[in-house]
Amino acid sequence: MKQISVINSIEVPEGHENEALKIRDVYVEYFKSKPGFVSSTFYRAISRNNKFNFVNIVVWDSYESFESVVNSGFENEEGLNADSMKVLGKGFPLPIEVSPGQFEIIRND
Repeated sequence: MKQISVINSIEVPEGHENEALKIRDVYVEYFKSKPGFVSSTFYRAISRNNKFNFVNIVVWDSYESFESVVNSGFENEEGLNADSMKVLGKGFPLPIEVSPGQFEIIRND
């Protein structure tokens, strides 16, 4: 099995940083309770001229583990999974905007 990284680029308007941190922490605790969760790392941009000022990277042991957590989230507009958690980058309220993506490692130097 190949590990996958779910990389969420997040646009957090000024004044909403603490809200973004709290929501991210809730989701990480939830993910930690699920089989296949490996790690999560949250980044804040150093430069102020980045569109995305936060990036969250969640690593799963396989695409199958990731998919079992987001499961029905793929199939509905709200991104709700079987545990009624908003997944696929939809857990943050407006005006916070998330651009989610799933990636596999092809080189690790």
